[in-house]
Amino acid sequence: MNLTIENILLVGSLLLFVSIIVGKTSYKFGVPTLLLFLAIGMLAGSDGIGGIHFDNPKLAQFIGVVSLNFILFSGGLDTNWTSVKPILREGIVLSTLGVFLTAISLGTFVWYITDFTIYESMLLGSIVSSTDAAAVFSILRSKSLALKTNLRPTLELESGSNDPMAYVLTIAFLTLVVNQDQSLASIVPLFLQQMILGGIAGFAFGKLSKFIINKIKLDFEGLYPVLVIALMFITFSATDFVGGNGFLAIYICAVYLGNQDLIHKKTILKMYDGLAWLMQIVLFLTLGLLVFPSQVFPYMGIGIVISLFLIVIARPISVFISLMFFKMRLRRRFYISWVGLRGAVPIVFATYPLLAGIEKANIIFNIVFFISVTSVLIQGTTLSIVAKWLNVALPEKAKPISEIEKLILDLPKSSLQEFEILQDFYAVNKRIVDLNFPKSAFIIMIKRNGEYIRPGGSTIIQAKDVLMILADNQDDFTKVSECLYKPYNPTK
Repeated sequence: MNLTIENILLVGSLLLFVSIIVGKTSYKFGVPTLLLFLAIGMLAGSDGIGGIHFDNPKLAQFIGVVSLNFILFSGGLDTNWTSVKPILREGIVLSTLGVFLTAISLGTFVWYITDFTIYESMLLGSIVSSTDAAAVFSILRSKSLALKTNLRPTLELESGSNDPMAYVLTIAFLTLVVNQDQSLASIVPLFLQQMILGGIAGFAFGKLSKFIINKIKLDFEGLYPVLVIALMFITFSATDFVGGNGFLAIYICAVYLGNQDLIHKKTILKMYDGLAWLMQIVLFLTLGLLVFPSQVFPYMGIGIVISLFLIVIARPISVFISLMFFKMRLRRRFYISWVGLRGAVPIVFATYPLLAGIEKANIIFNIVFFISVTSVLIQGTTLSIVAKWLNVALPEKAKPISEIEKLILDLPKSSLQEFEILQDFYAVNKRIVDLNFPKSAFIIMIKRNGEYIRPGGSTIIQAKDVLMILADNQDDFTKVSECLYKPYNPTK
């Protein structure tokens, strides 16, 4: 069945609907949702019962890049800087040195057991060297798995920030495969350029995006998430245009924005949470359609050997070497090693050799696809079991709730107080978003001239307003009083 303009919406919506329904019940049987999405795509493809012929790596790559933008940006928005800051060094080392060591060790193994050249082997190792943000975010959060001692922020920071390193290594070794006269040293400037420009651009666009979001006055609340989407794509494409790494830039930009006071922040977070799931489904369905199972089966043997080496040897070696200078319990290192999930990102990266037309591109793609499937199947289904076995999981009653989760869930506070705004208050004629209002307190209503106003980030406080504020304790109300009465002092 060939997709046409007339039936593409019908087929796409049916696949989306089936994916959501099947995904809803998948965890009852211990099967990761993302694997179900992939399987549905394969069943709908040329070798499946759907018979949809889809053999367009360029379109699949485009869909993959767009989807990764949303997935990484959503993960960045949901990254709590307070939780990440204590493990920032560990996360950065894992997402750079850890990825490099995984690529080199796996590439060496592939070179030793196959007829691949050294650069082709390193290319395969680079493609599967990073943990997949879509897989880690979705599995950890859908399982509501709570982990001890900053483990979860470490894993999410690593998975959200290590794709840029894998991307740079993939492009670098692909260049060496295509242009074999170039030396290994020639890829070093490319690496430095991508990472440095990507980091600078991410932070710069983060500050610029905050300014634009809070200063521009839009007539409809629903336009603010659309504005953020535009800023996200501008960040990615502009960074890529100047030679930086767009994936790194959008993640850093999103982490910055997620920890700032923004107008209609709750609306933006809720929308991105839904879009991230949509993009994960679309991405896995597309990659499922792209693969031909009949072409994968011949490489199952070598795929199992490479996948087991990656899971049991290459990943643990890279983690233990990367973390050797940090004080960390042995069982935490083992668990970080186990959460080395490979998912859609390696399959997207595997489309680059296909488009470059190198000799072993199809073999690499099929092996990478098999590695991703086995990783999600083996590691994704056992995250909770291994966490309990290593004693790194928190009991149900001790699971913490992040500030962002509180914001999205709209959890009730225990106390309500009213604050009258006097003429000499600092808050007079200031927008709520500019007050550095405590995150532990919420303005639920403003009484003005006998009428009640529902507040938003752009609402301007006026003299004689009465603010109705919910908070947990008296300390929160003290902070509220201070920010209403006088300017925020960051050194205090």
